[in-house]
Amino acid sequence: MTQQVIFQPFFAMMLVTFAVWVFMYQRRTSFLVQEKIDLRKVDTPAKMDVEIRGDVNLPAYALKNQFELPVIFYAVCLYLYATSTVDALYVAAAWLFVAGRAVHAVIYCSYNAVMHRFIVYFTSALVLWVMVLRAGITAFSPAAT
Repeated sequence: MTQQVIFQPFFAMMLVTFAVWVFMYQRRTSFLVQEKIDLRKVDTPAKMDVEIRGDVNLPAYALKNQFELPVIFYAVCLYLYATSTVDALYVAAAWLFVAGRAVHAVIYCSYNAVMHRFIVYFTSALVLWVMVLRAGITAFSPAAT
């Protein structure tokens, strides 16, 4: 297996983040224009939360979430590549993580059912932690020293 294959889910995760970012700006811009809100009233995140309805801000919260666990995902992918330890199990897990994050973002940006969002979040987080633990065990094994 080529080591570079880990970068397919790596960049797919970035595309999920990009899609949430675009959706956030589309929702916020439309709302600000439609409601004729003076931009000075929304010049900080705190003011934005006050002036913009919660449903319009959901993509912003989803975007912030894309810089939590995905950061660990990026790091473990880079580690796997750098140590030439990418295998089919890691690649499958990476794709599962990305799929889970995409579904999580869709739920967050749309109907935002917390329990649905939590189940998807928790499941994708478990997949990520399996990747991290497996890589960590390998890194600390006697063969690695």
